[in-house]
Amino acid sequence: MNFLSDTTAPAHPRLIEALAEANTGYRPSYGADDISARVEARLKEVFETDLKLVFAVSGTASNALALSVLCPAHGAILCHDEAHIHRDERGAPEFFTGGGKLIPLQGAHAKIELDDLDRVLGEIPEGFVHTSPVRVLSLSNLTESGTAYSPNEVAERADRVKDRPAFVHMDGARFANALVSLGCSAADLTWKAGVDALCFGATKNAAMGAEAVILFPSAMDRFEELQIRQKRSGHMAPKMRYLAAQFDAWLQDDLWLTLAGTANTRARALAEGLGAVDGIEILHSVDGNEVFARIADPIAEAMRTAGVQFYQWPDGSARFVASWCTQEAEISKAIEAAQ
Repeated sequence: MNFLSDTTAPAHPRLIEALAEANTGYRPSYGADDISARVEARLKEVFETDLKLVFAVSGTASNALALSVLCPAHGAILCHDEAHIHRDERGAPEFFTGGGKLIPLQGAHAKIELDDLDRVLGEIPEGFVHTSPVRVLSLSNLTESGTAYSPNEVAERADRVKDRPAFVHMDGARFANALVSLGCSAADLTWKAGVDALCFGATKNAAMGAEAVILFPSAMDRFEELQIRQKRSGHMAPKMRYLAAQFDAWLQDDLWLTLAGTANTRARALAEGLGAVDGIEILHSVDGNEVFARIADPIAEAMRTAGVQFYQWPDGSARFVASWCTQEAEISKAIEAAQ
C-alpha cells in the first residue's frame, strides 16, 4: 500500500514495450528522429495549435529550462509559496535564469489568490528601477495541494500580467490528472487561457522518466534559445528517441488520460473512505490523484503498522498519492486500517 508518490509506481508496460521497439536499428540523434517528429505532430493535435517542444528527464529540469527562456536574469517570477519551483527545486530556476527572483504569493489550497496577485503587482510597478520587474507568472496544475485551476481561473490570473512584458508558465507535472478532473480540453486549460509555456509531465503518470517543455505560439520565438540552453545545461539527450518513445506510447489511444483517470478515481475513493473516519479530516478538494488529510496520531500509527505508506507533509498533515496502478483492494485495506 504505497501512497508515498506517483513516482514510486512502475512504468506502464506499453511504455516499456515502446522503448524496446525504439531500441532497434539506427536513428538520428538529438531529437531529429521519426519518433520525436511523431510526438510533436500528436501534441499539436492534442493542444489544437502549432507548438515547439524539447524533451527532458525530470520536472525540475523542464521547469528550470522553461523559466530560463521566459525570465531574464534581472526579472521576477511570481508563484505560489507552495509551488514546486519555490519549495522543492533547490534554486534551479534561479540558477538557470542566472538570477531571476522568485516572489512567493499566498492563497488557500495552494492556488494564488487574485487579491494577493493584485497586491504584489501593485508593489512592483513596471519600469521602477529598484524592483525586479515581473516577467513570469507560474501556475501549478495540479497545485501542490492536489487542487486544480479551471480554465477560467487560469485566465483570470493570466490576464493580470498580460499588460506587462510577462509570460505565463504552467508546471504541469500532473497536468493529465487536472485535465481529466476538469473535463475540459488541453487547449482550454493552456494557451486559450493565456498560458505561453507548459512543462508537460509524463513521469508521474506511468512513464519511466519523460517530460516535455512545450512553447505555444506566443512563446515560440524562444525556441532557439531553449534548445541552446538545453544543450549547454547537458539536458539534450543524444538518444532522444528513448524519451520520445515513452510519450509516443503514452499519447497513443489517449492512454495518458485513461491512466490519469484511474489514479483520480482511486484517490477520490480513498478520500471518501478516510473522510468518514472520526479523527481524520480531508484538507483540500481532491481534484486529481492526491489526498491531503489531518490524521490523529493513533490512527496514523495504526495505518503505518498495517503497511500503509504515506508522506508526512511539512505542515504535519499526511499526503496520499494514487497512481495508475493503485488497486481497489489497496484502497479498501488502507481505509480498513484507519477504522
